[in-house]
Amino acid sequence: MSDSIKTAVLERLAQIKGPDLEGDIVSLGLVSEVFVSDGRVAFSITVPAERAHELEPLRQAAEKVVREVDGVENAMVALTAERAPGTGPSPAQAPAPRPARPQPAPEEKAPAKPGVPGIRHIIAVASGKGGVGKSTTTANLALAIAANGRKVGVLDADIYGPSIPRLFKVSGRPEQVSGRLMKPLESYGVKVMSMGFLVEEETPMIWRGPMVISALTQMLREVAWGELDVLVVDMPPGTGDAQLTMAQQVPLAGAVIVSTPQDLALIDARKGLNMFRRVDVPVLGIIENMSYFLCPDCGGRHDIFGHGGARAEAERLGVPFLGEIPLTMKIRETSDAGTPVVVSDPDSEVAAVYRNIGAKVFEAIEQAAAAPDRAAPQIVFD
Repeated sequence: MSDSIKTAVLERLAQIKGPDLEGDIVSLGLVSEVFVSDGRVAFSITVPAERAHELEPLRQAAEKVVREVDGVENAMVALTAERAPGTGPSPAQAPAPRPARPQPAPEEKAPAKPGVPGIRHIIAVASGKGGVGKSTTTANLALAIAANGRKVGVLDADIYGPSIPRLFKVSGRPEQVSGRLMKPLESYGVKVMSMGFLVEEETPMIWRGPMVISALTQMLREVAWGELDVLVVDMPPGTGDAQLTMAQQVPLAGAVIVSTPQDLALIDARKGLNMFRRVDVPVLGIIENMSYFLCPDCGGRHDIFGHGGARAEAERLGVPFLGEIPLTMKIRETSDAGTPVVVSDPDSEVAAVYRNIGAKVFEAIEQAAAAPDRAAPQIVFD
C-alpha cells in the first residue's frame, strides 16, 4: 500500500514545475526520498538558500497536490538548502569577525529587570521561524524538567497561535483569586497560562504590538504562579517587535533555540540568536528538532531534512548543542492528543532524549545563577 502511495505522490509531484518553470521538481532531482507511513507523507525539496522566501509557493503547491492523493492523510514538506556533509563556507566566504562591542561602564548598565515573585528562573524557547515544532518542544521540555524533580510552569506567549492548551489537554477560564490576580490552570503537574484560555480558539487575534505586550505582561505578572523552579516561556516564532520587547522586559535566565537541520531553518535560527544577544540574554543552546525520521514500519533511520546542521551551527557560533529530537509519528500523535510523549510514554527513547535536554538546560541556568558576574562568551554572527 505504501509503495502505491509513494508512486502516486511522485506522479503528482512531477506536475510541479521547477523553480524557473523549466522541467519538474522530480526530474530535476529536487525531491528527497519520499517516506510514507500510516497515511503520512514526508519529504523535502532542495532549493537555493537565497530564494527560500520566493519559492515558498512551490512548497505549498507540492504539499497541496500530495494531500489530494488517495490514502494520504497528512503531508510534511520542507524546503532545504542542505550542503554536502563536511562542506561549508570557504575561507573567502567566511564572515569576518565583528569587533567586540565596548563594555559599558558600571554606571551605564541597564537597570535590572524586575523578577516575578516565587519564580527562580525564567527561560524562553524560541525559533527564528514557524513550523519547526517549537511549541511541542516547549511542552515536552517543561515536562522533562518536571520529571527531573523540579516545579515548573509554562507561559504560552504565542499570542497569535496559542497551542499550549491543546498540547497539555487543558481548557477553561483561569480563576480570579484576588483583584486582578489569576490562578493558572494545571496539567500533568505543570502550571499553565495561555491566551488560549482567555479567548475562543477560533477567534482571530488582530492586536497591534502594544496590546500584545500588555497581554503578555498581564499573563506573566498578574498570575499566582506560586513557587516555581522554572517558568518556560513559549515565545512567538520570529524576531519581531513583540519578541524583542518580551526579551527586553522579562528577566530571562536564558534562551533555548529550536531549529530543524536544513540550512534555511538555521538562517532564521541565527536571527533568533542574534536577537537574544542584543538584549544580553544568554543562549543556553540549540535543539535540533525533526533531526531524523524513525520509520515505524522498518525501524530504519532516514535524514529527510538533512542531519547535523544545528550541531554544526552551534559549534560555529560557540553555543551548546543540547540534543537531537527525531521526527517520529509518536511525538506527533501524542502532541495532537494532548498527551506529550514525556508523560504518555516516559520509558521511551524519545522521552529520555527530552529528559536529558531538560537536565542540561536546568544545569546551565543554575550555573549561570551561581556566577552572575562571569563574563559571557563573545558570539560572532553573520
